[in-house]
Amino acid sequence: QVQVMESGGGSVQAGGSLRLSCSVSEYIYGDKCMGWFRQAPGKEREGVAIVYSGDGTTTYSDSVKGRFTISQAGNKVYLQMNSLKPEDAAVYYCAAFSWDGRGDYCWLSRNFAYTGWGQGTQVTVSS
Repeated sequence: QVQVMESGGGSVQAGGSLRLSCSVSEYIYGDKCMGWFRQAPGKEREGVAIVYSGDGTTTYSDSVKGRFTISQAGNKVYLQMNSLKPEDAAVYYCAAFSWDGRGDYCWLSRNFAYTGWGQGTQVTVSS
C-alpha cells in the first residue's frame, strides 16, 4: 500500500514560491518523523526539512534555512518554499517513519531511518 504521497511541484522563476503537500498513511502510526528530501541530477539525495509530530521539533538544512518552512497537521506535512533559487531545482520526496523519542533524532537519522517514501514531485526553478 502507498504510505506516503506528495503533490504540489511545478515550475517557477527564481524568487518565486511553491508549496508542497504530503499525506502520510495511517500505516505509519503514532508519532512520526516526517521530512522533505530532494535529489538533483547527478547529486545525492539530501535532507531539506524535517518535523517531529511528537513535539514539533523542526530542522532545516543550511541551504534552505530562512526560505523554506515545514509544517505538519495530523497526517499531512507541508513545505512552503519561498525565494526559490535555481539550485533548489530537484525531485522532492516526502518520507516518514514512526518514532517515539527525542525530536532531534528525526534529523540525525535522516540518512537511514526513513522507511516510507513517496514517488517524488519535480520542482523546476528557472533563472
